Amino acid sequence: MVRGVARSRWTVIVAALTAGLLLLPAAMADARRKIDYSPGSPGLGDSYYPLDGNGGYRVRHYGLKIRYNPANDRLVGRARIKAVAKKDLSRFNLDFRGLNLSSITVDGAEARWKRRRGHELVITPKQGLRQGRVFEVIASYAGVPKLRQGALGEGGVFRTDDGAVIVGQPQVAATWFPVNDHPSDRATYTIHLTVPAGLEAISNGRLMGRSSSGGWRTWTWSGGGKMASYLATAAIGQFDVRRYRTADGVPVLDAVDSQIGNRAHRVLAKGEAIVRFLARRFGPYPFGALGGIVERHDLGFALETQTRPVYDSIIFTESDDAFATSFVVHELAHMWYGDSVAVPDWRHIWINEGPATYSGWLWSGAKGRQRPREIFASLCSVPPGNEFWDLKTGDPGPANLFDYEAVYLRGAMTLQAVRRAVGAETFFDIMRTWATERRGGTGGTSQFKALAERLSDRQLDGLFRQWLFRAAKPRACGRAQPAAGASLPRLLAPARRTTLEKGA
Repeated sequence: MVRGVARSRWTVIVAALTAGLLLLPAAMADARRKIDYSPGSPGLGDSYYPLDGNGGYRVRHYGLKIRYNPANDRLVGRARIKAVAKKDLSRFNLDFRGLNLSSITVDGAEARWKRRRGHELVITPKQGLRQGRVFEVIASYAGVPKLRQGALGEGGVFRTDDGAVIVGQPQVAATWFPVNDHPSDRATYTIHLTVPAGLEAISNGRLMGRSSSGGWRTWTWSGGGKMASYLATAAIGQFDVRRYRTADGVPVLDAVDSQIGNRAHRVLAKGEAIVRFLARRFGPYPFGALGGIVERHDLGFALETQTRPVYDSIIFTESDDAFATSFVVHELAHMWYGDSVAVPDWRHIWINEGPATYSGWLWSGAKGRQRPREIFASLCSVPPGNEFWDLKTGDPGPANLFDYEAVYLRGAMTLQAVRRAVGAETFFDIMRTWATERRGGTGGTSQFKALAERLSDRQLDGLFRQWLFRAAKPRACGRAQPAAGASLPRLLAPARRTTLEKGA
């Protein structure tokens, strides 16, 4: 018995040595093989903003720690970014504007970095990053951000009378944290906001906790799902915060500037009913939190920041409830179209704004006002040659990314044209399937057209070409006649080009 054990030991040793000798040439060959590390691209090649975003990796998660002091507008930040390399990377870029960096590490080791072209942060890790490797970047930074004035298309930190709000589209995230700043690279978020005690700090998703120390209070938020970077927000100040749950158990948090009063809360409280209305047409609400932020500041727009849109207070203080509600319908519809399903390229912006605008038309009809076909007919009464038809809805250009007529109204008209062509039942099947199959992902015009053709069993090249890619009044419009007494949507008034442009 003892002898048998000894023989077994020698057998194991000999086998191990033999295996080692057999593996040695392969290991030596692997050691001799030169890994071809190369830089990630400084942009993702967006049609309108080619240097936005960065190539060579995808971000999985942003963990942000932000301290903001309204007394001197100083922001101190620490971003922990978890990403995965898509190629063998020698270096990679993040987008970052304005604030001063103090240190960057990659997987715990100090990294070299430099800044280029105003927003490119070029990071060279101590060692190359192999394809498929999950790596972690930690960046520490501070400074006074460039404070913005209200204008859609300009984003960043907006000073308010008692704090600040961070919001904007399409470029905002890089003004307050290092980021892969393009909607095609979506990630999860945890945001810790530290502000002077006595102020609220509101962000996306669910409030996970609050803690106080040394005259400061930290609010911790979990974004609750993948999010495009421009949809992350922070609002700091004195808010009247109301929390409750919907009948389906979704937590709701509405934060209204304390100087505005109850009217905004009354309109925001319709959010649960609006979500039910939209869910019946587009499928289940895609997120686990709901709410809104109303800021007493002349932002000049509302924006669909994920789970908790930001609204300029003028929407609630200088219009009737029906008009204010139409803004809430528009922004909440974006939770399906724009937030849950993001555009892969900013050229496809109509596929965000068209459905959100069309949702307002659906709500209008359901409330006994103008129905979608009546609004469509009214808009079709705009004569050929009018500037209303001057731009291509499916490719408006970066200077006209938020053109109200071309992108919003004619984007919604495109959907009504599809509905007329395929029938209401198939149309809503298309809208639900789009939101369901692409939930948490992206989708552009060609994919939407392909889905519409598949579900309708119809060839729709001519329809999409006429409505999206011709700067002219579509021929099909000529058959639509406005109803007696019908009027154009209210935001065709000149005021929409100033304070109310990004709403219903």
